[in-house]
Formats: sequence, C-alpha cells, structure tokens
Amino acid sequence: MNKELKILAVVVFFTGLLYWGVEPYAHHAMHAKYDGQGNEIKIESHGFVYDGTTEANVNGVIVADLERKVMEEGSPEPKAVLAAKLAAAKDIQSKKASFWKEVGTIAELKGDATAGEAGFASCMGCHNGLNMNMGGVIPPNLDHAGALYDKNYLIALLKDPAMASNVDHKYADTSMHPMGSIKGTMSHQQIADVVAFMKEKKAAEPTAKQAFMEACVRCHAMRYDKVTQLGEAPKTKENIKTGHDIEAMKYAQKVAEEQATLATYMGKLPPDLSMIIRARSGHFMETFIEDPQTQLPGTSMPRVGLSEEGYEKVHQYLMDIGDPSKPARDIAAPWVLGFFVIFTILAYLWKRHQWKDLH
Repeated sequence: MNKELKILAVVVFFTGLLYWGVEPYAHHAMHAKYDGQGNEIKIESHGFVYDGTTEANVNGVIVADLERKVMEEGSPEPKAVLAAKLAAAKDIQSKKASFWKEVGTIAELKGDATAGEAGFASCMGCHNGLNMNMGGVIPPNLDHAGALYDKNYLIALLKDPAMASNVDHKYADTSMHPMGSIKGTMSHQQIADVVAFMKEKKAAEPTAKQAFMEACVRCHAMRYDKVTQLGEAPKTKENIKTGHDIEAMKYAQKVAEEQATLATYMGKLPPDLSMIIRARSGHFMETFIEDPQTQLPGTSMPRVGLSEEGYEKVHQYLMDIGDPSKPARDIAAPWVLGFFVIFTILAYLWKRHQWKDLH
C-alpha cells in the first residue's frame, strides 16, 4: 500500500505543479509588460471606477521613461527632440488630470432626471438604433445606458468623448471625434441632469446579449452567434431556382461595406470576439475592457465605460458563445472526480485481493 500511495503522491504533486505553478507562470511571462528600464509594469483592475487613475498610471510611466532618456542622452539634437516629447507628455498628463477632476466635480452635483430628458432627446438624432454609420462608426443604442455604463464615464463622455474614451491621441490633429464635444454648449448641471435621466429612465436590466449588442457590436462581430457589425444577421429562405439567397447576399454586401468603413476609421477591422474568452485570461479581459490603453498603448479601441455590472453581462455573453459547454462541464466535473475516486478505491481493493497470496 505504501508504494501505491507514494506513486499517487508523486502524480498529484507534479499535476498540481503544472496546473497551478508552471502554466500560470508561463502565461504571465508571455504577457508581461516592462517600462524603459526593464521593470515589470503590473496592470491592475480598478473595479471599473473611472476617475483618471489608469491614465495617470500609463502617463506616469511614459513621463518617467522620457525623463530618463533626456538625462541619458548626450547629443544636443536628439536631446532636444526628447525634451519636446517630454513637454508634450507632461502637458497631456496635466490636461487629463484636470479633465477627470472636473468630471468628479460634476458627479457631485444632484442631477434632475426630468430636466435631463430634454437634453437626452438631442442624443436620439444619432443614437436611434438605425445602424447609420456616422463619421466611421455606428452610434450605439442607449436603451440600457443607465444600467450598462458608469456614471462618471457618462459624464466624461458628454463633456469630451475623445478624452473620456482615452483615445484623444487618435484626434491629436485636426480630426474630430464622431460624437463631437459639447464644450460650451452644456453646463455642468445640464450634464448632471442628462446622466441622471439615463441612470433613472434608461436603467432596465439588459440580457447578456443586449449588453453586448449595445456596448460592443458596432465594432465587433460574433460569427458563432450570427451577429455582425450591423446586428443579428436576418434569416432568409434560399432561392430554389437560382440556388442562391439573394437577400443574404445583399446583406453580406452591406456588412462588407460597413466593415470597410470601420477598418478605415479604426486603422484595421476589429476582431471577431466569438472565441476571445478562450484566447485571453480573465485578468486581461477585465483590464483591457476597463481601459484598452493599459494593455495596448496607442490602440484605436476606445474605453467602453462599462460599470462592473455591465462588464459581467458582456462577459457572460462572451462565455455563452465562446464556451457554451462550460455549464455542462461544471455539472459533470464532480461526478467525474467522484468516479475516479471510487474507481481508485476499487482498483486498490482488487489489487489487494489478487496479490494477497503473493506477499
């Protein structure tokens, strides 16, 4: 018996070492990020709280790296170029800090949902669910905006969409964010009122699929659920005479045109997310959706602004499509483990019975 227990202990030890030690370490090493001095940058989730913290962390690393390069550079001309970049980085750092401080000030105001309804009505000219591309992307539906998005993010979005989405670098030249800015057109109180309206009147709990459709689908398709950038693909009947589905072909053309426009606007076509839940870790998904710049600096993907509850809804949909068998596996796992335990006991008893006269 002692020999069998030793063998079992060795198997359990090395299995546990691989599962809880080697695999997580390998995953971490493959996705680790480092600053200019070779120090690892730890990307932490902030619980989907939008207060400028993630920007401050990223900008702090950039500024520190440029300061180091300026000090180490000996040639006058390259040093001047680096100094100019450092000044620009510090200017951006200051603007972002000031922006989020002002967002916090607006968040403290008591919003009036009734007064905000009129202001929200002006949003419906674009956010109307008609799938009309405006400036490179389709404006999202806001039916569940109050339930999906964080209050601070909604305030920031109304105040300055590019800054709120943390893609202001994409509009550093003369180009403008498709949503435009309401600077000078809405007071702080009016912004608070519109957000109060969304939080009160547009706060019905969405299904997991509705959450994805409103937050992500204008850029990301889900081919395993027959969802495109234009929404759910229509179900059509095959044309028996020609062998082709004309309506499906027309829809495919519309999708291709929308994808081409989107790819031009974003720089490349955003990926299909059918299997993303299996390709990335939970930590990566959470921090990336919370602020894409933390994982992929310079990306054109905007911060979505989901609250923690909104993220859970989207995550659930990704799980439903990318790993639909997980609930069945979770149910079967205890039974499978139980079977192996019982089988092991029976195998040991059988071995004792067979070998009892040989010892």
